[in-house]
Amino acid sequence: QVQLVESGGGLVQAGGSLRLSCAASGSIVRINAMGWYRQAPGKQRELVAAVTSAGPTNYRDSVKGRFTISRDYVKNTVTLQMNSLKPEDTAVYYCNSNMEYFSGISRRWGDVWGQGTQVAVSS
Repeated sequence: QVQLVESGGGLVQAGGSLRLSCAASGSIVRINAMGWYRQAPGKQRELVAAVTSAGPTNYRDSVKGRFTISRDYVKNTVTLQMNSLKPEDTAVYYCNSNMEYFSGISRRWGDVWGQGTQVAVSS
């Protein structure tokens, strides 16, 4: 069993900041990538930012320069610092990890998702 536990969402005014954190735990063999996705009402889930074990980070264009993703490779955590928030950033934010893990006695590769945390930005 593996799980991702998120924290840090909330309500903030436009221009404000929030920090999201996610911790992976359980029968983890190794983690390839960790990142954040978001889903606004009526829209598809989209990648916000991700960082791989090789180091490169990937941001969607609309958050570049405002959001910063960081990862702790020892603690298996990932953090998303969100500054200069805009109303269009309002969404449920999901932590994601592509990892190898044990499911029972079987080794598996796959994506694991957190439960989601709400971010609401008022204008």
